[in-house]
Amino acid sequence: MSECGQDCSTFQILICNVDSFPEDHSDACLLSHLLPMVARHWTEHVGEAPNRFEQEKQDYAFCLSHTLEVYNPEYVLLVEDDAVPLTDVFNAFFHLVQVRFPEEPLGGGLYVKFYHPERLQGYLNPEPMRILEWVGLGGLAGLVLTWVYTLTLRQQQFSWWVFVAFTIYAMILAELAGRHYLLELRRISPALYNVVPVTECCTPAMLFSKASARRTLSYLKEMVCKPGYAKDIALYQELRRRGEWAWALEPNMVTHVGMFSTLRGSFEGEEPQLL
Repeated sequence: MSECGQDCSTFQILICNVDSFPEDHSDACLLSHLLPMVARHWTEHVGEAPNRFEQEKQDYAFCLSHTLEVYNPEYVLLVEDDAVPLTDVFNAFFHLVQVRFPEEPLGGGLYVKFYHPERLQGYLNPEPMRILEWVGLGGLAGLVLTWVYTLTLRQQQFSWWVFVAFTIYAMILAELAGRHYLLELRRISPALYNVVPVTECCTPAMLFSKASARRTLSYLKEMVCKPGYAKDIALYQELRRRGEWAWALEPNMVTHVGMFSTLRGSFEGEEPQLL
């Protein structure tokens, strides 16, 4: 935020501590000396949730609602504790609210995801727009390779078979190299950022407008999460049921650094400090 300068002078940070024993969360308590902090188990009576997934949903709703109460902000960027924002996160924010969606906050969408797992960003995924992007990239690269091939062999006639072969070759090469690496080229300028319809996974960093945050809270209140129906899947299915939409921003604006999952029991029995 200090590097962002005057443009971020009105931004505020709130630490949301939803640990069952807030005073034992050493990181949050240390940060509370520098930044405002709210702790769920200090401010309200919390009953036992039926499962971890419902507990996570309730904690998420608590943090979102208290951010609205404390600051009444125009936008909320809710970042989970295993996500590290990248240096261009503020460029992405200003581009979204000032250039992409200047008339209506987030274009009327419920949220904008700032992260999608790299393993799910490939071309061979069920998002139709990625297939069009893949074919377009292959066609452009195939045209360039065909032009180089024609000049090298000093052929006078354009060969469609050569063009198709190079196009397929470029598409396979792009998939093997990894689409998420190619997306990094978009960091050259915010104008190159890709805003696409959202998919259901995941929630390490989510941008809400004030109005959409309140809608999200009302949706979360109505649903009960359980194994196989976590909050990210629940929100996505609720969008489709209501005929609403949300967005995902590419490339990722945060890095997911989590290794220890209390939600799914990864490394169960191990001390997370040792990992």
